[in-house]
Amino acid sequence: MYFLFSVGVKMDSRMMVRPERKAITIGCSVMFTTLAFTTPVSLLLRKYLPMDDSLAKALPMIASSQFLTPFANIACLLAELKILNTDIGRLAISSSMFCDIVGISITVVGLSIQETRDGQIITCIWAILSTFAVLLGIVFVSRPALKWILRRTPEGKPVGETHIHFILAAVLVASLLSEVIGQHFVFGAIVFGLSVPDGPPLGATLSLKIDSLASGLLYPTFLTVSGLKTNVFKVHLRSFCILGLVVLCTTLVKITAVIVPAYFLNIPIREGFVLGLILNARGICELILYNLWMDGEVMLTDQEFTLAVISVIGVTSVISPLIAALYNPSKQHLPIKRTTIQHAKHDTELRILIGIHNQDNIPSLINLLEASNATEESHIAVIAVLLVPLVGRSTPVLIEHQPEQNLEHSMARSNHIINALRHFELYNEGFVTIKSFTSLTYHHIMYDDICRVARDQNATIVILPFHKQWAIDGSIASANRHTRAMNHKIMDIAPFSVGILIDRGVLNSSMSILNTQSEYHVAVIYISGADDAEALSYAARMVTHGNITLTIIRFLLFGCDNARERKLDNDLIEEVRHVNIGNEGFFYEEEVVRNGVGLASSIRQLENCYDLIMVGRNHQESPLLIGLDAWSECPELGVVGDLLASPDLETTASILVVQQQRIGGNLVGRTANPDIHDKNPLNSTQYQSTANTSAGENITWTISMNRV
Repeated sequence: MYFLFSVGVKMDSRMMVRPERKAITIGCSVMFTTLAFTTPVSLLLRKYLPMDDSLAKALPMIASSQFLTPFANIACLLAELKILNTDIGRLAISSSMFCDIVGISITVVGLSIQETRDGQIITCIWAILSTFAVLLGIVFVSRPALKWILRRTPEGKPVGETHIHFILAAVLVASLLSEVIGQHFVFGAIVFGLSVPDGPPLGATLSLKIDSLASGLLYPTFLTVSGLKTNVFKVHLRSFCILGLVVLCTTLVKITAVIVPAYFLNIPIREGFVLGLILNARGICELILYNLWMDGEVMLTDQEFTLAVISVIGVTSVISPLIAALYNPSKQHLPIKRTTIQHAKHDTELRILIGIHNQDNIPSLINLLEASNATEESHIAVIAVLLVPLVGRSTPVLIEHQPEQNLEHSMARSNHIINALRHFELYNEGFVTIKSFTSLTYHHIMYDDICRVARDQNATIVILPFHKQWAIDGSIASANRHTRAMNHKIMDIAPFSVGILIDRGVLNSSMSILNTQSEYHVAVIYISGADDAEALSYAARMVTHGNITLTIIRFLLFGCDNARERKLDNDLIEEVRHVNIGNEGFFYEEEVVRNGVGLASSIRQLENCYDLIMVGRNHQESPLLIGLDAWSECPELGVVGDLLASPDLETTASILVVQQQRIGGNLVGRTANPDIHDKNPLNSTQYQSTANTSAGENITWTISMNRV
């Protein structure tokens, strides 16, 4: 009872009463096609095949129960397979919710008729009316009371313990009323759960209070008791084969009932087949129904109950590995073209997706967006995704916010984040556009929504906050392992350029470079490789901003003449320098080092020299990096990025670690002549560089280049 109350709390009641067209079409097809097929087949088998009297009596009921598509079963299966927020997962959730509305209505009528033992129509009608009276009472009395509790709860605070105890007691009252009017006690529990506003603060608090008891103790106990009631030694082989045939036919019919409408809804046959497998999920709801029938001693004997339980286990054990084998959600993120900053044309709109966990991420992200230098020739489109962990509900939601839209009470704390982004858009009116989303989902599948939005919005690069946050004294204030796992997953699978932003702005009280005349110092550490090239190409956009100075620091290995191998890197750097001839905000330096120790020593000398340091995640195999990865704490940042993000490095600069677009784990290719923003009238002059070399210590020396 409490488990299903928790399921009701986590369900989105609005999605149940306002399902989309696809969900209605598939739901109706699945339910009524299965119901229209299974009952006649069971009657034919009972007529033409010899079987036990008890099985002959129970077979039509067991067969008709196969039409159920309960939300609880579907949600648990999708969460286990980690496809809850995929396209198929969302459609399965919507369809199952619609089926639950129809199934609950049919069950209510069926139990009302069953309670009318004398067959009087008036008594039957009275039973149905009393059921709907209880339903309306729960909806129109309990829901306003729950909203009153929410209004009395201060924003950001949990619901009081007294209110929680009152609600848990009300579950017992609702279940008792259900029994009094002839319904099963779980009817009142799940309907009362649906009346509870999902999500924080009330739904989240109830879920936390109930899940440990219901899911951790009562639910496993119920399954154990159901297992104890099964007795495989009372099952006859003929009965097993007959019921197995019914279940197999029902499963195939349900899959067909999904594939046919899915085909006309422009869903590929393969995905329609997978959706059919998902909607065949069996679980707690069927076990409750079979226990009800057995305890009533009307429908099921020990043999039929055992066969029904075996059918639940058998179907679940077959469809789960089939779904995992046939459906790979990562394939939906494959890009159709190359979308890197390095290879973009100078007049192409830069589309940046930013992930936001909380308001602390905003200042550094706004600084980065402003530094990205939106101009009349090259606009910037910002796609902001607010990442909200899913607590107190089972249905993931991806919301696109419309301009001037007010958020719901449960998400009102995100209003100021969206307002800050709108302020930035107004400040750069005509050059910057903002589109905001909220991803409300579980931590372990949050990356999927980011990839989905990035794909749909054609993002050029995705910027994600680092999982560690710094305190004002320079220590690590907090570290979120869920955020780290998400960043690592996106780095591994994302088919677009990705940046991890390590925010140390709190250390120097740098809040914003908007409306300021002070210089914002940006540095690019360049060693080699496509990721460094992407970071350099991103920085090349910034240098034409009036308040930004850019320094390129290139590290070379002493005594290693590999000019041919470095040709692409040389050409890229020369192109950037050529474009910035005469730009007093552009600097270029070279550091020649002997080994990784020299590289680390040189990087440490950059402390407190810059506001933002950019570097690629991965580099071509270089002796410069040998030994440095032995102390790496965050492999997702790469060797140099991890060194810069180390708490031992006493710098106030924020760090942006960039990874260029990959497809299937492979680079999309490099070009020696990227299209850098060419706005300088002096770039027709051939540039000749002159190096002033000075000897250094035993490990390193610096080649300081003249300003170009």
